[in-house]
Amino acid sequence: MNKKFTAIGLSLFLAMTVVLSGCGSKQDPKEALQSAAGNAMTMTSYEMKSKVVIEDLKINAPELTGNDSVSGTVMSMLKNAELTVDGVYQLDPMQTELTLGLNLKGDMAMSFNIPMVMTKEKVYIKVPSIPMLPLPETVVGKYVELDLKKLAAEEGTEFNLDAIDPKKTQKLTNEISGAFFTEFDGAKYFKDIAVKDANLPEGVEAKQVAQFNITNDNVKEAITILVEKVLPNILTIVEKDEYKEMLGVTAEDIKTVKDELNTANKDEFNKALEELKSYLKVNTFSVNTAINKKGFPAYQDVVMNIELNDPETKQDVKLALKGSSQYNKINEKQTFVIGIPEAANVLTMEQFQQAFGN
Repeated sequence: MNKKFTAIGLSLFLAMTVVLSGCGSKQDPKEALQSAAGNAMTMTSYEMKSKVVIEDLKINAPELTGNDSVSGTVMSMLKNAELTVDGVYQLDPMQTELTLGLNLKGDMAMSFNIPMVMTKEKVYIKVPSIPMLPLPETVVGKYVELDLKKLAAEEGTEFNLDAIDPKKTQKLTNEISGAFFTEFDGAKYFKDIAVKDANLPEGVEAKQVAQFNITNDNVKEAITILVEKVLPNILTIVEKDEYKEMLGVTAEDIKTVKDELNTANKDEFNKALEELKSYLKVNTFSVNTAINKKGFPAYQDVVMNIELNDPETKQDVKLALKGSSQYNKINEKQTFVIGIPEAANVLTMEQFQQAFGN
């Protein structure tokens, strides 16, 4: 197992914990997170506000030499970049609207928003005005309609409604989160944070704040648990008929992955982990989840600061970011600001392509 694969696996692991960790009387922090993750799967509607800020990003790699001006510009744009997602979701009838915001800093600073609307069978994406990407005036401000059934037919497949069925997706996510929490030691990876010390935003009322935390001391063990215990458990879950059909995978696909895990050279894997520990530095990785009095994860924030300094490839990477998600009006009647776009403001994909052709 090479270092690049191990580093990618670490990144996937860290991203996965952000999702799974968010999901009365005060509970043990691990039990509280398990319970909150299960309750999150029962949310039938909510308002959401999420933000990710890249506080620091440095990449020093030999292959970038000679492209310093390009890489410098990209790094300048991404440092302190903000990605926001504000939205409303309801299960029945299924409707979601999101506004994706991107705010880039540096010498080529720019900001734009992309509103999106999703229903059971269609997705509408509003074409933004982007300074560096001059688009035809006839499409800016219009919504491009993506008909999921039609797209599936064009690809020679059937539209799989199960793949976007919220109830089935919630059930699958709940089982996966259970498989994740079961394998990690409560005393080593989880702890309580006093509500008054959690820096919760105004309007968030929490009965408990629980933290999932990875450090330099336990990162090697955490990756081992993920690969040797969590992933096989997840594959067993996905192997169920209801999930195979939903995800569009076959028994042969799952068997192939299982065989690869079973036949992997454990000595080589352990050696790679030892090497990873020598050039990986986890300055901070923590996920705080604020649980409200109804047991729902009402707010979550993640702080990550890691460094990779590989002496063999001479690649140095530093990434520091902060993110947060807040949920309001859980299981209440929602108000959609955008709504379903009117026909006069909608373009088919063919019309959108023709505008560029013209």
